[in-house]
Amino acid sequence: MSPAFSLLALTLALSAAIGAVCSQINGSGADLSAFLPAPFNVSGLSCRPMWNSFILRQKHTITTILHLIFNAYLLQHSQNQDNILSIVLSSPYTSGWVGIAFSNDGMMTGSSAMVGWIGNEGRAYIKQFYLGGQTSSQAVVNKGNLLLSSDAAPSVVLYGASIYLAFQLKFQAPVTRQALLFAYSTTPPMNYRLTEHDDKTSVPFDFSPGASASTSTSPSSSSSSSFYPYELKRNHGALTMFGWGVLLPVGAIVARYFRQRDPLWYHLHVIIQFVGFLIGLTGAVAGIALYNRVHSNFTTHRGLGVFILVLGSLQVIAFFLRPDKESKIRKYWNWYHHWVGRLALFLTAVNIALGIQIGGAGDSWKAVYGILLAVILISVTVFEIAFW
Repeated sequence: MSPAFSLLALTLALSAAIGAVCSQINGSGADLSAFLPAPFNVSGLSCRPMWNSFILRQKHTITTILHLIFNAYLLQHSQNQDNILSIVLSSPYTSGWVGIAFSNDGMMTGSSAMVGWIGNEGRAYIKQFYLGGQTSSQAVVNKGNLLLSSDAAPSVVLYGASIYLAFQLKFQAPVTRQALLFAYSTTPPMNYRLTEHDDKTSVPFDFSPGASASTSTSPSSSSSSSFYPYELKRNHGALTMFGWGVLLPVGAIVARYFRQRDPLWYHLHVIIQFVGFLIGLTGAVAGIALYNRVHSNFTTHRGLGVFILVLGSLQVIAFFLRPDKESKIRKYWNWYHHWVGRLALFLTAVNIALGIQIGGAGDSWKAVYGILLAVILISVTVFEIAFW
């Protein structure tokens, strides 16, 4: 078999696979020309499964071709001087809203989104929102940095069991690597106020000429970390939870309830606390690096973290300034050491719970830390009763 014939056969197989995948994900392989207005009803739109059941069709003002086989993508495209991008986003739909956002860093805050939904009265809506923060009140309708093309009005259509968002964007320069956010909610907006999303993801998309497209279908994949550092966020949470949320309370329990095992309790307490502090410190450094990457506006979480780090550092310094047992100031040192330590542990538990909540860590993180915290509290209760 000649190389040319093999290449032709592979190309035909790839094209067939693309059509099968997109047709399967899109239900019956709906013909866009049957229900979408021009210029979104043309056959030149490339079909690309993006995340869950989201499909992105995009076309520049000159031909864009996208091939998909398994997880490998090949993107070939060109743009004319108008730099107009046509986009059709489709997803299974029962109720609520579906959105796609353009972000500078892969984060929701500061991005501009196109959101579509079907109202209770059956009317279709598609609006641009500026996402200024994490709350519904900070998602401002009819605001944003996306410049909609005047050549075609945005459109949203419910066809079969899928919703289709179609719009054109005008750019000042050729589109290059871009972070796209996808999100949905099963609860429709009320008075143009977005309800909290049920799920979301960040996907890098390379529109630059000659570049191979690389997308991520899960927030944890490495390709999306170039926009949003998910791995760094996980490391920050895991290290601080284990170091300061688990080891430091265990070291405090040893110091309070096992003094009869002298001097073993002291050595265990020192070792556990130092190891826990160093692991937590590593997590704090990861948190600082995370903030430098994404510049999040979680001031309470960040402020508590800095204060806890100061308290922990003072405890370490106090260890090296520990007076002898016969010293007159030893009782004051003990009072300081005990109560500063208790305050640090309490604030750490609060800040870990806060971090899990604002970080959108999910139910698994909540369950794990809830179990760990319950075990620690039950143990302290049992030991305290036995102690008294």
